[in-house]
Amino acid sequence: MTVKTRRATVLFCSVAVAALATSAVARPVHHRFHGAQTTQFAAQPQAAGADRDARYSFNANQAAPVAADDAAVRSRRQGRLSSANARARAQSHSNSAFGGFTSDALVSEARKYIGTNPTARGSLWCGAFMDMVLKRTGHAGGGNLASAYARYGTRVSGPQVGAIAVMGRRGGGHVGVVSGIDPNGNPIIVSGNHNHTVAESVYPAGRISAYVLPGG
Repeated sequence: MTVKTRRATVLFCSVAVAALATSAVARPVHHRFHGAQTTQFAAQPQAAGADRDARYSFNANQAAPVAADDAAVRSRRQGRLSSANARARAQSHSNSAFGGFTSDALVSEARKYIGTNPTARGSLWCGAFMDMVLKRTGHAGGGNLASAYARYGTRVSGPQVGAIAVMGRRGGGHVGVVSGIDPNGNPIIVSGNHNHTVAESVYPAGRISAYVLPGG
């Protein structure tokens, strides 16, 4: 073998060994880099998902007080409408009428309770209501029995604004205060326990057994 041939063989072997060494060193580095990229890319959807969850949760929490406020406003509005409707139903009963403006204290006091039951009694409470109104306007009370008011105060011959109207009916009587007179001469009366509430209604004149004016 000549010198040139030996040199060529040695050079070829050196190049081959260098190539193998480079390949062996480079392969783990490539795998590590590829693994890091895979981990990074795999983590991104999870982070994005967490951001979306947090964002939606925040919006829901912010919206909840607004919805609650809207519900509270609707509830208050419905409460006011319900109260107004109760008063309207009492005031517009089939034989109901408004007696008009009056400065009479007894009528004004009685009208404050239209659509309600301020006595908290379940039955036979028109007399209790009349008693309460009298006392709150500075008069002596007349008790809880409607029929007893025929002997209360000063008897008058016909309906007058501020007079107490007493009437009879099966199972007891009825009593209220006259707030006006309709075109047919029938008294308009504010009374308790009129369809289970305080109401201002027209009553037939023939039903009234007595009109009395309260004393001091």
